[in-house]
Amino acid sequence: MPQVVPPRAARRAFTAVTLAMLALAAPVLADSGGTSMSGGANPDGGGPKGAGGSGAGGSCRGVGDSRHLGDRVLCQGMHGHDVRVLQAYLSDAGFPTPVDGAFGSGTKQSVVAFQRSRRMASNGVVTVPVEQALRQVVGAVQASPPTGTTRINPDGTATAPSGAPASVQSVVNAANRILNTSYCVGGGHGSWNSSCYDCSGAVSFALHGAGLLSSPEDSTGLESYGDPGPGRWITIYANAGHTWIVVAGRAFDTANYGGPNTPSGDGPRWRSNPTGNLADGGSYVERHPSGL
Repeated sequence: MPQVVPPRAARRAFTAVTLAMLALAAPVLADSGGTSMSGGANPDGGGPKGAGGSGAGGSCRGVGDSRHLGDRVLCQGMHGHDVRVLQAYLSDAGFPTPVDGAFGSGTKQSVVAFQRSRRMASNGVVTVPVEQALRQVVGAVQASPPTGTTRINPDGTATAPSGAPASVQSVVNAANRILNTSYCVGGGHGSWNSSCYDCSGAVSFALHGAGLLSSPEDSTGLESYGDPGPGRWITIYANAGHTWIVVAGRAFDTANYGGPNTPSGDGPRWRSNPTGNLADGGSYVERHPSGL
């Protein structure tokens, strides 16, 4: 006669076999993006906080996230809030990077340049040691308050304060390149290089020169650019009809408010009064590049 297994013993045997099968399957599930039985996996990729990057025992599989910088390893192809913070920190540290939340080739180049400046492995992967080194540099920059004011030279060009971050100096230098152009509606939006610029085209050109903007924005778009409020070095004033930029205390504007019209013409010019354009009675939103 066949042997009869008591129901309770049968359940115990089934449970033991099932647990053994799940234990064997757990590594496969984890490698394929499934749920790990250990509870230590990060569902967005990148491993737990403190993991290394590619080639250092970490992973760069995550493509979207809203966590803080340092919560995961970052590399090209990823995006999220932490990527935006990384880009802002790189800009503040002197490596201008558009702040768009997408870790593209430009962001990788900035990371590599930063790593080289700190004599770290220049692989473009932001591990915890890279993030911590970047925070130290940014902390030192932010601990030093802005000093000096942009100087307007006799020929109408401007010179940024000697202690200004590299990205601020790049904004000033870019603005200087279009001083001899005239004003025209839509100028600077079809192409970066134009014989004439409107207000938003001029502001966009100056920001683009420092790697802080990848494509031209109109004045309405600049109302949501970067971070809210005035910046430490750069402040953008924008509404639906007009915009201008203030760099270390001097305005770069297409409207003739607050300063001499040098060189002559009706195009973008430096103005000594940073808020002179408020005399037009408009209500403006203040924005600034992240970190600046």
